Amino acid sequence: QVQLVESGGGTVQPGDSLTLSCAASGFTGSTFALAGMAWHRQAPGKGRELVASSTTAGPNYAPSVTGRFTIVRDNYKKSITLQMNNLRPEDTGVYYCKALVAPSSVYWGQGTQVTVAS
Repeated sequence: QVQLVESGGGTVQPGDSLTLSCAASGFTGSTFALAGMAWHRQAPGKGRELVASSTTAGPNYAPSVTGRFTIVRDNYKKSITLQMNNLRPEDTGVYYCKALVAPSSVYWGQGTQVTVAS
């Protein structure tokens, strides 16, 4: 059974940096390397939105975080990180790690809270 565990959330001030980590387990063989991995976030009172993704085609970012966030995957450790720089109050939310495993399985982590406030 695939499990995703996020860590690294916290409360920071605008302009600060934070790194989120997602540790994956339950993947066999090369399944993780082929999986689409992503970070989503959900702000209070809003829907869940895609922040960044990493697939075999490379990384992709939401326009609101391009140039500030970097997603990195380590296929050997079966993990992904989200390096977040120059954080803004609108980056506040619960950040979720997601895995897409062919043909159609979707897995979510439990989420980690990020709060950006002065």
